[in-house]
Amino acid sequence: MTIMFPEGMSHRRKNRIFAVQFMYSWSINKNEELIQISDIIDVFLNAYFPGEKDQYKFGKELAIGAVENIDIIDDLIKKHAVHWPLDRIAIVDLAILRVAIYEMLFRDDIPPIVAMNEAIDIGKLLSTDESGRFLNGVLDSIKKKLTRPLREAGKWETFP
Repeated sequence: MTIMFPEGMSHRRKNRIFAVQFMYSWSINKNEELIQISDIIDVFLNAYFPGEKDQYKFGKELAIGAVENIDIIDDLIKKHAVHWPLDRIAIVDLAILRVAIYEMLFRDDIPPIVAMNEAIDIGKLLSTDESGRFLNGVLDSIKKKLTRPLREAGKWETFP
């Protein structure tokens, strides 16, 4: 089964959606075996994006980074999603948050505002009508703690 994207959607957004779809699947099917996350992502890519592996390098980087930093990311979600334990957050919204927070904290090539706006737009596309407001609230709370410029890419200390 190939995933269809609306015509005109940017390559980067497609990659972010791929990363969110992977994080959604990974959240449901976590496997505690010692399998390389990149191997799991390759299986996912081959199943849902056959013949397009090279086009999703950025999405794969986002997914690997989010999984590798899941403890830090989930701790931030717990602190900033007030009154929302992780098990109450819709799985798709949790996947979107994980990818966006990874971008905001660990990808100095992506301005935090871009990561936030992309997450909110993807939430509106993949989740409920209320998703955009929820995602914005959590991400905005995290954004306020960042020490790097919000609209610039570059090497910065991102979180005190």
